[in-house]
Parts: sequence; structure tokens; C-alpha cells
Amino acid sequence: MVGLSDRPGRPSLSVAHYMQQHGYRVVPVNPRAKSRTILGEPVFDSLDEACAAVGQIDLVDVFRDPVFVPEIVKDVIRLKVPYLWMQEGVCHDEAAGWAEAAGTGVVMDHCILKAHAAWSRDGAKA
Repeated sequence: MVGLSDRPGRPSLSVAHYMQQHGYRVVPVNPRAKSRTILGEPVFDSLDEACAAVGQIDLVDVFRDPVFVPEIVKDVIRLKVPYLWMQEGVCHDEAAGWAEAAGTGVVMDHCILKAHAAWSRDGAKA
């Protein structure tokens, strides 16, 4: 999760905690985090460091200002991350287009927690 904050009350921390509770490993990427662990996971300064330490990452969830998205997308493409998720309010059409052209699945301007909760609720009805 790029931009995962170690500060209580931040949406990224709530979303990461929810995803962990539902069985997902969350790998924090935030060079400005004061803590070197978040939710029991080591914090990495970059996606490169995270991939080197944990191996292939399946999805990058972005909690950063849209101005930072192009550089994140370049990393996602270079590292061959299959999916890119940009949280509510995080939109960058041009960079999303680059990712899609490279074969990366893209979701933009949606909360992964809300999507997972809806999917889980709908799946329980089936």
C-alpha cells in the first residue's frame, strides 16, 4: 500500500487494518512514516525495496495525491505488478492509460475496503 500512514485515524491505516483482518498481507510503502513498522509489517521507502524484500506484489493500492501517480505507475509497470488500485479521490487518467496499455488492471477513484465489503456481502448471498 503506497502512502500507508502510521498515524491513527488516517483512512489508509483503517483500510490496511481491514484488509489484514480479511486475510490479505499489506506491505507498507511510505518513506515519510515515522514508524518502521505499520500493523506489524516492515515499512519500505519504495516499491522497489518492497518487491526485493517480499517478492512479487499482486496489487498496489495508492493512497497518495494524484500528482505522485505517474511515478508510481512507472514503477508498477516496470515491476510488472498485475493490478493497480487508486483510492477514492486518487485519479490520473493519463497514468491509468499507461498502466492499462502495459497490461495492468486498473481501478481508479474507488475504496478497496468498500469494494471488498460489497463483494463479500454479495458473495455471501450466492
